[in-house]
Amino acid sequence: MDNQHISENRLTSRNTIARISDLHVGFATEDGFVQALKGVSYNIKAGEMVALVGESGSGKSVSARSLMGLLPKSARLGKESRVTYRDIDITASSERQLLKLRGNQISMIFQEPMTSLNPLYTLGEQISEAILIHQKVSKTEARQKALALFEAVQLPHPEERYDQYPHQLSGGQRQRVMIAMALTNNPDLLIADEPTTALDVTVQANILRLIKELQLQKGMSVLLITHDLTIVRQFADYIYVMKHGEVVEHGTTEHIFTAAEYPYTQMLIDSEPKGLAKAIPEKSPVVLQADKMRVEFELGKKSFFGRQPPKRLVAVDDISVVLRKGETLGIVGESGSGKTTLAMAIFKLLSDGQVSGEITYDGQHLNHISDKQLRQLRKEIQVVFQDPFSSLNPRLSVKQILEEGLTVNQLCMEPSERRIRLEKALLDAGLPANILNRYPHEFSGGQRQRIAIARALILEPKVILLDEPTSALDLTIQNQIVQLLKQLQEKRGISYLFISHDLRVVKSLCHRVLVMRHGEAIEEGPTLDILENSTVQYTQKLIKAAFEVAA
Repeated sequence: MDNQHISENRLTSRNTIARISDLHVGFATEDGFVQALKGVSYNIKAGEMVALVGESGSGKSVSARSLMGLLPKSARLGKESRVTYRDIDITASSERQLLKLRGNQISMIFQEPMTSLNPLYTLGEQISEAILIHQKVSKTEARQKALALFEAVQLPHPEERYDQYPHQLSGGQRQRVMIAMALTNNPDLLIADEPTTALDVTVQANILRLIKELQLQKGMSVLLITHDLTIVRQFADYIYVMKHGEVVEHGTTEHIFTAAEYPYTQMLIDSEPKGLAKAIPEKSPVVLQADKMRVEFELGKKSFFGRQPPKRLVAVDDISVVLRKGETLGIVGESGSGKTTLAMAIFKLLSDGQVSGEITYDGQHLNHISDKQLRQLRKEIQVVFQDPFSSLNPRLSVKQILEEGLTVNQLCMEPSERRIRLEKALLDAGLPANILNRYPHEFSGGQRQRIAIARALILEPKVILLDEPTSALDLTIQNQIVQLLKQLQEKRGISYLFISHDLRVVKSLCHRVLVMRHGEAIEEGPTLDILENSTVQYTQKLIKAAFEVAA
């Protein structure tokens, strides 16, 4: 039976619970009308995991959001477009009708947890609210259910996390909270939009196994949106491949991976970071050094009567880092191990009261310099944050976001020269030059990440902190960004502090690797030595999860 016949049988199946038919979606922008989807059709059967794969910006998330009626008001649907869930026409439903579906029958794990969680409420309050709205239980029972879900998604110290706020967790931990929230009411259909993007490799498979087990136990259907084809091959039943707003190929997982006909699909399957970091000169000078770094946070609030001192969390414990000119140091470890906290402390992005240790940049001690002196150094020390949506100002256009650093540092004051530099930064990051008048919400997660990379590159810095810069990117763009970073490093001598859970990218880009666990340095050394000859059990577990497809 060929691919087309498989499709026809699925479309007519009585077990189909959700169907997108001839979906056309466009958006009005300052640069004109942008057609995001062009006649997309796919369906989801009961108890089935369907995967949507394709490059960033191909329309995967837009089509999935239409299943919950979550398209923005600026979206324009084609007249023939139909989105149905069981016998409900989503495209014709009122907001009141949709509210009954959302979170109850259809639930969604969003791609960017920091912008999906309310920063004003504790994690416990948010997940308990989702339970209390849809279930007739007491607040005590809701708390117990919330804690059980925290444990199920392997959130460390569930009792303590219950009373914490989103900003107090790592990106990976926030993603686990989002997954727990999506599973609170045992939905009939779970839409998982890049559910493991921010998770380390050892937790990824466990989370997906949890979703798979729930799918089998409860007959739940899952729509999985991801750029990680290893995950797709392991967990999905059926695959739709999207490109430029169209479905270009679809079929069973086995068919797609063994007999894909479309060149684009074959390219996706074959894409992964290649090569190794080019050796740097032995006498390359030290550009950044941090000695005996320690970061400590207070957990919870002080007692009103002062009887109980607040608990303290040591997030980073006595770690030293040396970064040479033209070198990339990879920092790896499980989510919550302190990778980002260490980097933020080194880059002077945390309160001095939380941090101890000596920091030296280009021979200059940073511990006691003034804020004015530090601001002058910022153009040489740039950061690409993990969550691009929260790090990009939603009120600024791409042009304003990119030129802000130039304006503050009084660079390229001539308009024509500045325009050339803006467009070059976009092209270097793999984006078209005609998007300068658009806003962050008009882009996919991967495209936003590339805008964040372009913003860092435009100031031509000497050192860049890259916090999971490729986690939201599909494999083809990921490989392009890795090659771009290598070329820029070779050409300009830039040094990178590279945080990642993707050891395949680390192997391709990094000269040395620092392995962290629970705020401590477990081991450090040349990349190949660590990845091929490590005798540390924890490191071996990370390597196995990254390079071997779990059974």
